[in-house]
Amino acid sequence: MRLALSVEYDGSNFHGWQFQPKQRTVQGELQKAVSLIANTPTEVFAAGRTDTGVHALNQVVHFDTEAIRQERNWLLGLNSNLPHDISIKWVKPVSENFNARFSAIKRRYRYLILNRDSRSSVHHQRMWWVYKKLDEHQMQLAANSLLGQHDFSAFRAQECQAKSPIKTLDKLIVTRRDDCIAVDVEARSFLHHMVRNLMGVLVPVGEGKRPVEWAQHVLQSQDRNMAGVTAPPQGLYLTDVVYPDEFFLPTVSGFPVLW
Repeated sequence: MRLALSVEYDGSNFHGWQFQPKQRTVQGELQKAVSLIANTPTEVFAAGRTDTGVHALNQVVHFDTEAIRQERNWLLGLNSNLPHDISIKWVKPVSENFNARFSAIKRRYRYLILNRDSRSSVHHQRMWWVYKKLDEHQMQLAANSLLGQHDFSAFRAQECQAKSPIKTLDKLIVTRRDDCIAVDVEARSFLHHMVRNLMGVLVPVGEGKRPVEWAQHVLQSQDRNMAGVTAPPQGLYLTDVVYPDEFFLPTVSGFPVLW
């Protein structure tokens, strides 16, 4: 039997998603809880790996088990055995051909920036504080030049294991609400650090340190050294993973991160 889960987590105190011996990881904690409820060692597989400090509202995971439980019992049992910074939102049986990683057709991220003079004591692990006034309209103009299918080598981490740097960026939208700027990014798949490196280009444009055209120059250079910094992880959220309708997976609310 194969089950799919929606996992929400605060990445602040994890060394990322992927299991690492002697490190606190989301996969490690989740596998302990699943193995306990299934009464046998069980490996879980995710739609994507998130880095240290990155959060998720709807990380989708699957695992195989012979244990027979009602969906509600899986949900309650897992949540009662998980730490406070991981929560299961739904559990659903799926067909054997479902794969959390390979069946996904879209992945959505949101990056949050706190744009004001003073730092936040409440949101310091939830947003990137940028005190210089950002022009979100200039950021959007720069973002527009990055849409579509391109070689994103300039936005790729050195340790990225993807076979090809060619990706198709379907959405890159910059919005502001008072002191908060949100950047929504959507693609089928991403390179390692790609979203954070995109932010490292858009923010200097918003600050007026770089012209709008610089974003396209960085893209065309295919050179990571030509781009900006890698934005810090705490502002990044995996907000959703989209699958074909044939799997009938539930939808979840991302409020208040999504508004």
